[in-house]
Amino acid sequence: MEVHFLGTGTSTGIPVIGIDHPVGQSDNQKDKRLRSSVLIHWEDTTILIDCGPDFRQQILQANCSKIDAILFTHEHADHVAGLDEIRTLCYLHGPMPLYGYPRVLQALEKRYEYIFTKHNRYPGAPQVECYALEDYQEFKVGDKSITAVPILHGDLDILGFILQDLVYITDAKYVDQKCIDKIKGCKVLVVSALRIKEHPTHFTLDQALDFIQKVNPQQAYLTHISQDLGFHDKVQESLPKDVYLAYDNLKINL
Repeated sequence: MEVHFLGTGTSTGIPVIGIDHPVGQSDNQKDKRLRSSVLIHWEDTTILIDCGPDFRQQILQANCSKIDAILFTHEHADHVAGLDEIRTLCYLHGPMPLYGYPRVLQALEKRYEYIFTKHNRYPGAPQVECYALEDYQEFKVGDKSITAVPILHGDLDILGFILQDLVYITDAKYVDQKCIDKIKGCKVLVVSALRIKEHPTHFTLDQALDFIQKVNPQQAYLTHISQDLGFHDKVQESLPKDVYLAYDNLKINL
């Protein structure tokens, strides 16, 4: 399995429009972050988690021409606003399977009514197939088994995903003990770490590190990062052994 980080930034990306911040002005490419998304090449299956507003740029940079399914963590714009850009993939390979909470699929249908309508469809619109998920549901993309796990993003229920030895969790503020027990000891944990200061809906760096200690993975990668976390290289120097700050276009192999 290859895990390709298409983007590792928070909802604004880095640099942030209109904000003169030292991290945004950095010459280090690892400090430039598109909105968070990950592409997983799992033998002959390719899975995208989240499809944000930078999807077109990300997928062209990744030189990816086929996606077998898109998994949505939740319906916020930085995780769904690139959905229209799947149209060419649909022309080439047919309807795109979408997986997420029923609420999330309903939000997509409201936002992209022209994609989901059954009547008077615009001929250029993408075609999709929707699959609703429940907490702890195991489902398959092709012959690959995946499990959806519940996470709290503030008071919003969202999903993380277990893909064999990989656990992907973003936008987390609280994870219950049942979920921790299920993912404990995984090979690779990806989890969000927004910034140093407290935030009402996201893990801080210290909270993410505390969560990592509870899960005890072999390796952990931090994502969904804001400019307020600081410079990539400086933050990396401060992290414990086997914990890494992810960056755009990082690829890891399991």
